[in-house]
Amino acid sequence: MVVGDFPLNGKTAVVTGGGSGINLSFVRLALQAGAKVLVADLKLLPEAEQVIADSAGNAYFMTCDVSNWRDLEAIPNTVTQAFGKDTIADVWIAGAGIFEPKWSSFLYDTETDHYKALQINTEHPIKLTRIAMRSCVGVNKPCVVLITASVAGLTGSYGAPLYCASKHAVVGFTKSMAQADEDENCKIVCICPGIVKTPLWTGNDAKHVASQFSFDDRMAVTADEVADAMMEMVQSSRWPGGSMMEINKANGRSKVDSVRSEEAVSKAGAETAEAKQWLENFHRPIREVWQKERGVANGVK
Repeated sequence: MVVGDFPLNGKTAVVTGGGSGINLSFVRLALQAGAKVLVADLKLLPEAEQVIADSAGNAYFMTCDVSNWRDLEAIPNTVTQAFGKDTIADVWIAGAGIFEPKWSSFLYDTETDHYKALQINTEHPIKLTRIAMRSCVGVNKPCVVLITASVAGLTGSYGAPLYCASKHAVVGFTKSMAQADEDENCKIVCICPGIVKTPLWTGNDAKHVASQFSFDDRMAVTADEVADAMMEMVQSSRWPGGSMMEINKANGRSKVDSVRSEEAVSKAGAETAEAKQWLENFHRPIREVWQKERGVANGVK
């Protein structure tokens, strides 16, 4: 049981961070493909307001602070309120993110209790995935979760160590969740863009970052290019659960290799009885949890 091809026509999507940048471009493409879209963000750029106004009721905005779990937990009910009784989102895009602003960074260290950047970039996509799976497993419905990671999740950078750490975390999470496609009909993937021409690099609040990293349009892909790649990952069976795509100006789109401990054990044991037993023991408690949640309408605990 895998999700396989998953055309967006007739589907409902949730897009965090859909008020601007890459995720706004994805919202446009999803609407053009025939989907309904809930945009969850702190605010909308004027362009996003216009997209929603022109959507004939197929797009809806909810104010959402993705660092606040109560806001994230409210998403399933908001989908139902926006698009009708019993509507459960099919596609969940964890797109909201920040780079490494001075107010939440390793270097400037201004925060007193936690790193907000980690809440936004790491906790939010992981929590959204849990909410998505609970919602869809609860009604025996397939789903796709796409996390916006970064090439920074594949390499390191002394200039942005907290950002790199946050993206490494969701890359590791995506690899770990590959089995959910086969077991639970829930496909979790991530995209790893290089530098993208978005407000994250070009906005007024990002001037110091653009200067530090010598941002130049010529080294950047566009938000539309990344959104189109996201559409491919969501809809095509060529990108099964656990897949990661890198997209950058120099090399275009490419698949990132992923190795999981389960695969390593299977290869080492050459599918021996011992290896099969190890995998069965390893997966059993996870499968038991999903089995208990299966059939719980709208993911309500």
